[in-house]
Amino acid sequence: MVEALYMGCVPVLIKDHYAKPFNDILDWRKFSIDIGLENIPNLKTILMRISQRKYIRLQRNGVQVRKHFVVNLPPKRYDVFHMILHSIWLRRLNTRIHDAHQP
Repeated sequence: MVEALYMGCVPVLIKDHYAKPFNDILDWRKFSIDIGLENIPNLKTILMRISQRKYIRLQRNGVQVRKHFVVNLPPKRYDVFHMILHSIWLRRLNTRIHDAHQP
């Protein structure tokens, strides 16, 4: 999927119960297409139904988010290193909030 973003394509994720990278930060619906395993026989029909306008919107959004998957040495702002740190920080906050509510 990251390769599709690098190439300027819209990722098509054929999966069930797959945890997408940075799902707690990025809204994957804005730059990718999810297709369940049961819909594999209808894959071509599903993809052909996507309007050109929607595809272009998904593609443009993908170009904007692909910087979050780039590995830079040294790390640069908003790259994969910072996304991982931010994701860990969010999970730490969520854990503390949930732990505080338990008796």
